[in-house]
Amino acid sequence: MSKRLTNILTPIIAVLLGILVGTIIMLASGYDPAAAYIALWNGAFGDIYYIGEVIRQFTPYILAGLAVAFAFRVGLFNIGVEGQFIVGWTAAVWVGVAFELPRIIHLPLAILAAMIAGALWAYIPGLLKARFRVHEVIVTIMMNYIALHVTNYIIRNVLASKSGDKTDLVKETASLRSELLQSMTDYSRLHWGIILAIICCFIMWFLLEKTTRGFELRAVGFNQHAAQYAGMNVNRNIILSMLISGAFAGLAGAMEGLGTFGYAAVKGGFTGVGFEGIAIALLGANTALGVFFSAILFGILKVGSLNMPLEAGVPNELVNIIIALIVFFVASSYIIRVFLERFSKKGVK
Repeated sequence: MSKRLTNILTPIIAVLLGILVGTIIMLASGYDPAAAYIALWNGAFGDIYYIGEVIRQFTPYILAGLAVAFAFRVGLFNIGVEGQFIVGWTAAVWVGVAFELPRIIHLPLAILAAMIAGALWAYIPGLLKARFRVHEVIVTIMMNYIALHVTNYIIRNVLASKSGDKTDLVKETASLRSELLQSMTDYSRLHWGIILAIICCFIMWFLLEKTTRGFELRAVGFNQHAAQYAGMNVNRNIILSMLISGAFAGLAGAMEGLGTFGYAAVKGGFTGVGFEGIAIALLGANTALGVFFSAILFGILKVGSLNMPLEAGVPNELVNIIIALIVFFVASSYIIRVFLERFSKKGVK
């Protein structure tokens, strides 16, 4: 069996195993798994409104997954996507609320602000990793908490309206919302951000696979010592990869700030989008195409699960268990690969 086919089959088998074990858990808990999965399907595809919500849901998931995957391809584990997502969200809304500009300037400026904010937030752990070899996992985790509380302070004391909890809605000239898309999907919250997410998938693929800079970044990810011996600037590539990763994460925040919600609010905790990005990147094997399809799956599960308690009486937390199981089996992909190799050898015999 070819390596490419193995790479395709491994995440598919991980998903099927996650669903299978989830089914066993439902049976053991006294729930009807068939009714649960039918309810999940109906909650994701039973109405054009739900389809619009699924697309809206996986739009920031794509970008968060790309952020994690890009850093991982350069040998870095960016756990700080959640924090970069939050600062990108806040920066985009800040620009969207504070300025009166034509749409052709205002919207790109708000998106650019989100990308710059996310990139700068990722620059700090990138710099510490490159210059002082401080482990990026520790720094990015801590940066998440700093981002949460700093943005809450800014929203409450600088940007908030009279209520003190959230900002005003971003101006129409900075909004990603579309009357056309919303009317096509029975007035779901679908917005133009999905186009940007698809473009970013292509950008990541092209940058890593078709450019000299991408080759250098991947070489650093494979072996930093060999890359340095070959004359590549390892420190510069580490910082660059974190900047690009943070820009993707910040753009994911802009999807929420300028599209889904249209405002920024004080948060009692993390949104979870950045952490979902880790699972999406793992399931997508850290490739642009894999992240795209993985994000679609997570969007379907997240939106469809909301219908499970209503239609089948099954707690939607069971979907989180299934997602955790999928990630578990992806993390245990070595076992799946060994099984596939032995199966292919028996098939040859």
